[in-house]
Amino acid sequence: MKYVIMFTSTPQLDAAIAPEVAQDVYGRVFQWFQDNAEVIDDSGAELQPVETATTVRHGARGAVVVDGPFTEAREAVGGFTIIDVPDLDAAIALAKSWPMLEMEGTSVEVRPIVTDYSQFEQ
Repeated sequence: MKYVIMFTSTPQLDAAIAPEVAQDVYGRVFQWFQDNAEVIDDSGAELQPVETATTVRHGARGAVVVDGPFTEAREAVGGFTIIDVPDLDAAIALAKSWPMLEMEGTSVEVRPIVTDYSQFEQ
C-alpha cells in the first residue's frame, strides 16, 4: 500500500540547531534514503523554506493568491516521499526510523494515498 510521509519541523527550532549537528543529521538522512530504497516508490522532494510559499485559496469572488501558507500550526512541511509498504504498521515503523526525529519540533506525518478512484466512475 502506498503512503506519503511528510517530514515536518518547527522553523524557529531548526534555526537554533548547530551547523555541525545539522550536517551530521543530514548525513544520516541521506543514508536513511539509501537504506530504505526498496520501499521508496518516489523519493519526493525537499521543499524551500516556508517563507517562500504562496497559497491559492477560496475567496468569495474566486481564487485569491496570498503569501505564505498561513496555517495555524507551528510546524511546516519540509519535504515528502512516497513509500510502498505492506500496511500502516510498516509505514509507521519506517517513519519512526527517520533520523531527524531526534530533533525537537520534528515529526513525520504518514498518510495513505488514494489508489481506488472507482467511486468517481459512473
